[in-house]
Amino acid sequence: MSPVSRRQFLHNAAGGIGGLALTSMLARGAQPHHAAKARRVIQIFCPGGMSHVDTFDYKPELIKRAGKPFDPDGKVQFFASKPGNCQPGWWPFRQHGECGRWVSDLLPKLATHVDDMAFIHSMQSKTALHGPGCFMMNTGQTLPGFPSMGAWVTYGLGSESENLPSFVVLPDPRGLPPGGPINWGAGFLPAVHQATTLDTGNAEQPIADLFPPKDFGGTSRAQDQKTLGFLQQLNAQHRATRAGNTELDARIAAYEMAARLQLSAPEVADIRGESELTRKLYAVDDPEIGPFGRQCLLARRLAERGVRFIQIYCGAENTTAKKIRPNWDSHEDLVRDHGYWGAVLDTGASALLADLKSRGLLDSTLVICTSEFGRQPAAQGTGGKGRDHNAGAFTAWMAGGGIKGGLGYGTTDELGFKAVENIVHSYELHATALHLLGLDHERLTFYHNGLQQRLTGLEGHGVIQELIA
Repeated sequence: MSPVSRRQFLHNAAGGIGGLALTSMLARGAQPHHAAKARRVIQIFCPGGMSHVDTFDYKPELIKRAGKPFDPDGKVQFFASKPGNCQPGWWPFRQHGECGRWVSDLLPKLATHVDDMAFIHSMQSKTALHGPGCFMMNTGQTLPGFPSMGAWVTYGLGSESENLPSFVVLPDPRGLPPGGPINWGAGFLPAVHQATTLDTGNAEQPIADLFPPKDFGGTSRAQDQKTLGFLQQLNAQHRATRAGNTELDARIAAYEMAARLQLSAPEVADIRGESELTRKLYAVDDPEIGPFGRQCLLARRLAERGVRFIQIYCGAENTTAKKIRPNWDSHEDLVRDHGYWGAVLDTGASALLADLKSRGLLDSTLVICTSEFGRQPAAQGTGGKGRDHNAGAFTAWMAGGGIKGGLGYGTTDELGFKAVENIVHSYELHATALHLLGLDHERLTFYHNGLQQRLTGLEGHGVIQELIA
């Protein structure tokens, strides 16, 4: 079926409901608020709380005070513990690139890309709880039920692809992050803007229930088409008396998209056509590093095919450790847990940046990597091998898509305990990402509960101009 006839089919089917919804999204995509530097976003999210003082925030003073009480007067209370002794980064830091940015030896491959990356060292969250922290970094609010950044972006710009969803999430194969699917929900926006999740470990059926079971012999392709035609007539009759029901619109559009996804989803998830060099770059065959490498490789393939917003999770729900913690939440043994997850992130994210750049996609793709908060500069746990939560300071980085590479923005205090200069919350990070996509965060609004709601709320300070090339 040609692209023209596919579109015509959407207009004819079910009274054109799905087609009208799709056309509306495509039309909206033609009218950003201003010239965009980026066409799409790939966001890497590291749930659990990545330690900034062990990765990107070099603190010589912390080295000088190693082993000395962090709080001699006993007046400070961390999230779940009293402060132990000052604990420098567990890995040595070195300067890299022409810009001379400091990166720890935990991330040697990412360190080779610092000239393309901008680091925000002064991130803060309003909560030290995992679920609300993930909500804030994804939706701008600590409470559940608000639209995610990906939903806002697709609401503002629509889709570049007729055959794939505009917003795709690749969860960690170990499970969902703290807070689950609420992190990529549409909230009060039309339901069509919520994300579609892909199972990166199942190339034959990357979307749940996309195909009938293999042993189901009660239908054929021809019978499916007849059944779908009849269902579309029923849908049209059902919809005619329910004007304005966006969940129904989304459901009908989703079923029509599902028919196209039966071809496009297995194709995008099938990496057998990738070169051996590419497979080695992402280490897809490694039993530990490979699953995240595959997520990053699929993100590149989705970006090539016009998906607007792609989110990758490097870590799952917060539970106690077996061999390691299932995410970055390193209360008991940071060397064990960050040592594992550092190698995972380092290989996949560095491969993604290199691959995008080699294909000429990095300039038009905004890559963001963040966690929900950081970790404390003092030791925690038996033997002082862990670190507690720290909502007062963490580091995020951005690359490509109009970002000024090699830059460090904002600072924490001399120990990395608290951000002190150019403090950034999710509001400013989101406003900057929207700006690079051609969207004005103050004009991207949706009327709900008597207010013109927006992703960035009313508390932030707007776009971080210093980060923009």
